[in-house]
Amino acid sequence: MHSHELRSDERPVADQLLVDIANYVVDYYLSSSEAFETSRYVLLDAIACALMALRFPECAKLAGPIIPGATMAGGARVIGTHYELDPAQAAFAIGTQIHWLEFNDVFIGTEAVHPSDNLGAMLAVADWRSRKAQREGGKPTTIRELLTATIKAHEIHGCLAMENDFGRLGLDHSILARVASAAAATALLGGSKEDIVAAVSNAWVDGGTLRTFRHAPNSGPRKGWAAGDACRRAVIHALAALDGEPGSPTALSAPTWGVSDALLAGRGLELARSFGSHVVENVVLRLANPGEVHGQTAVECAIALHAEVVGRVDRIARIVIETQQAALREIDRAGTLAAPADRDHSLQFMVAVSLLTGRLSSTDYEGQDALAPRIDELRAKMEVRENPAFTRDYLDPDKRAIGNAVQVFFDDGTATARISIDCPLGHRERRVEGLPRLLEKFERAVAGHLPRRRSKRVLDLVNDVMQFENTAVHEVIDLLAP
Repeated sequence: MHSHELRSDERPVADQLLVDIANYVVDYYLSSSEAFETSRYVLLDAIACALMALRFPECAKLAGPIIPGATMAGGARVIGTHYELDPAQAAFAIGTQIHWLEFNDVFIGTEAVHPSDNLGAMLAVADWRSRKAQREGGKPTTIRELLTATIKAHEIHGCLAMENDFGRLGLDHSILARVASAAAATALLGGSKEDIVAAVSNAWVDGGTLRTFRHAPNSGPRKGWAAGDACRRAVIHALAALDGEPGSPTALSAPTWGVSDALLAGRGLELARSFGSHVVENVVLRLANPGEVHGQTAVECAIALHAEVVGRVDRIARIVIETQQAALREIDRAGTLAAPADRDHSLQFMVAVSLLTGRLSSTDYEGQDALAPRIDELRAKMEVRENPAFTRDYLDPDKRAIGNAVQVFFDDGTATARISIDCPLGHRERRVEGLPRLLEKFERAVAGHLPRRRSKRVLDLVNDVMQFENTAVHEVIDLLAP
């Protein structure tokens, strides 16, 4: 960290982390075929989430311009719509779509973060740049270039999450989407290392959004658009840097005013590893069930028990859920759970619905009038406890397991088997098993949004990997418009 005289107006050398991020984004050669393959799946998954989210009115109303009629001919197109917006507002809309259903990817660091949140900024910038290049006789941006930017945004996002726990300080993890997206978006727009340092420094200077909106009694729809807001700010900083905005070289280390002192109680930001392609290769794709990631395996366990339990629900005496410490902190939630934002972050709610119905979908969080009394009855019978082995494997950087176990006990003294699952479908350990579900998720989202012939064109394109990666971004986005 730098030491700089507060009264001096001499321009200091930039903080090393800012320089390291810029060097990585511009200079690092990505040689990992696994990284590109996984990034392609991440992109398809994010598009699926975006299309499915448009079925929900509260999300769809955020997909357009912030002021009615404030569209931009030749701007960036919002996925699955006819809206063309300025790239910053498009980044907000797309980022909101991707995260809205709590169904996009996750990376496990000191807290769970969502690197595909960055795709709101990446898609908006890539689409706008591609259209602009086509109009001006230049080379449109390809999907391969978008994947490169996505891998690098994922890496910055996830590496910063490994050792730096913003949540424990009351700060929202969307700060990492803002920082990572600012870096990758600036590079995607052709910015220099100096531009990237400026954009990233300004992303840090924005400070940390409070986590207030993620927790009762203040939880609400902002949880769905927080990622979009981070993407919008990132694009604003990228465009400003390209226009000459200098940023703050010691945004991290400046005494009193920098991130370390002002946000992190004097601690410097730490990196557990150098930047490469680790994060995208180890991302968890949420494929089976929407909802907070720490409860994914619990839902799988509950679904496995559904057939045995559904005919004896009235005889249930108690339900024991074993989980990790992180889940106890994040999703062990009782109370009324009045908002969807509370339900999809309640381990008890997720397990209750899964036991009763044998499945879990996004609509289950919107309202359960018929099932509500039975859900509440089951929640009241649940004992949630830590399993130290689950916590240990969750914190192990070589495993990053997200284990849960569920067992149901009846009033006659009998019990189901104890079902235990260490890693959810979509985890790297179960990637091969999960890929058919990912493609099914994508196909279902596309088929539910587009006419049959157009849907087939999209599926044929993405199944031809070489052609897909060489296709201009704006051409793919146009195919997704209704």
